Formats: sequence, structure tokens, C-alpha cells
Amino acid sequence: MFGRIAVTAVCCALASGAASAADWSGRQVAFTVGAPAGGGYDHLARLAARHLGRFLPGSPTVVVQNMPTGNSIAAANHIANVAARDGTAIALLQRNMLLAKLINPSSVQFDVATLNWICSLNSETGVVLAWHTAPHRTPADLMTTELIVGGQTGVDPEISPRIYNALIGTKFRIVNGYQGTTAIGLAMERGEVQGIGDWSWSSVKVQRPQWFEGKQVRVLMQGALQRDKELPDVPNALDFVKTDVDRQAMQLYFTQKTVARPVVAPPGVPADRLADLRSAFMALSADKTLLEEAEKAKIDVSVLGAQEVEKTIAIIANASPQVRERLVKAMSPE
Repeated sequence: MFGRIAVTAVCCALASGAASAADWSGRQVAFTVGAPAGGGYDHLARLAARHLGRFLPGSPTVVVQNMPTGNSIAAANHIANVAARDGTAIALLQRNMLLAKLINPSSVQFDVATLNWICSLNSETGVVLAWHTAPHRTPADLMTTELIVGGQTGVDPEISPRIYNALIGTKFRIVNGYQGTTAIGLAMERGEVQGIGDWSWSSVKVQRPQWFEGKQVRVLMQGALQRDKELPDVPNALDFVKTDVDRQAMQLYFTQKTVARPVVAPPGVPADRLADLRSAFMALSADKTLLEEAEKAKIDVSVLGAQEVEKTIAIIANASPQVRERLVKAMSPE
């Protein structure tokens, strides 16, 4: 089970199987990554870029450029307002951009409803892990006994347990200051903290398989819009929500799990070029050469097509002011 590449080509959102009228010959596609070089987003983008041109008519060159400022805000603003609108500019954004306008409206110069969504290169399920020495055995224990978890300011390991505390009554105590899940994992092994409130299942099962083989951790809860197929017996945080508003607020937050690695194009891209891009990314999800490379690099590729991405974006666009306010309050430091 661990280290396995999951490939799910869902709902391509392509108009028809007709050949494209667009000519990409001699063009260069700028693939902007809203994250630093060397990280997970960057590795995934460069993997896709190495193969994407083969699936576009005329086999254009695809060049990756990093624009990490503001945890993808600069990249999202660029793609929405500055980038070319002929299909030759696309971006892989960090998933927090889906809700950025709620949290940091003064810096956001884009609207998720007007961007052209190409796909998501994978989806995520966040898991709550307790180290084996912690007294927690079930999700119910999270509601009655404090679990000390490592956090990274402003991202999932900090935000998710804070939201769980507010919306379902867990008793996480978050210790911030760690630089990433790898550092939090080491802190768990050293006994500095008792667990983590959100680590992507696709990552932790590959990076720490010995934890599960040696029963060093317990998976107490998962967080996503749908239960992960590999974790059918692990309760979802949504199972514990008591009010409709809180449920909708948590679902709004979990949109970032479904569209975990979103690829976007600017507004106004011609329909034929947008269809080409969507078709090319879906073709990547079944390409043997790419999948072999992904397997060796332990990169998860589970492409979610444009129709499913747009359904998730609709949850964000249609959220009521009450639900938005509830989520913002739940995400705010106590």
C-alpha cells in the first residue's frame, strides 16, 4: 500500500474527441509554480513540464519558473492579470489560494470564479496522527484529552487542528515554530510533541512507512470532503460536526484537499487552447513514461479533471457570508 502511485483520471471536462484547431508549433509555454524551487509543488510541476509538450499539438517547449512570494499570491495575481491569455501561460498554485481572499483580501487580485481551471494534479486527505506513547486511542479521546501537536504557522499542521478545536470540540494544543512536516515528524520521534493535526496521507505513508509497519503512530481521524479509499475505517472530521453552518464551513475548508495541486490558466484563454491544455494534462495521468518517473521519485500523481475541479470551486463561490465568517473565525488564533 505504501509508496504506491495513485492515478485517477476523473471527469476530463473536454468538449469532444475532435482534433484541435490550435497550432502550438514553435511556442513556449511558461509554467509558473507558486512555490520555492526544490519543494513538493516544484517537483510535481517539473515532472509534468518534462512531458506536457508531447501531448499538445506541435509539441511546444514547456519552461518552469518559480514565483513563491506570498505562498502563491504573487503567482495567482500574475496569472490573473499579467500573463498571456493565449494558452502559453499556466500556473501550479498552492492550494491555500482557493481561500486566500477570505484570509488576506487586501493582497488578492484574482477571483477563483473567473480563472480557467485546468485540473488538479492530485487530491489530499489530511490525517491526525498520535505517537504510540500518547494516551489517545480513538477520535473520542481527542475531544476529552489534550493532544500536543507540532505546527507550522499559517499552513495545514497549524490551521487544521485549530479548525477542529473550533468546529468539533477537539483539544489540540498547537506548538508552532516547526518548518514543515518533516521537522514535526522528527519532533514526534524525539518526544517533543505527541502528534500532528494534519499531515497529507499521500506524503506520510511514503515518507514514514516504518511508523505504520512498526505501529509507532495511530491514525485517529482524517479530513477531506470524502473518506480516503485506503482509510475506510478512519472517521472523517465531518462526522463530528453538529450544525449545518459548521459543516458547510468545514466543507469549505476541505475544498483545498480536493483541489490540492491546482493548475490554472488566465481568464480569456480561447476555448480550443483551453481544451488542449485540459486534454494534455489528462493524458499525462495515463502516460507510462511519466508514471514510471513519478514512481521512482515517489511523487503522487492522481489527476482530477476540470469538471470535478469546477464543482469544488463552486462550493467556494457559492458559500454564504455566514459560512465564510464562521470559517474565518475558526481559522483565527484564539
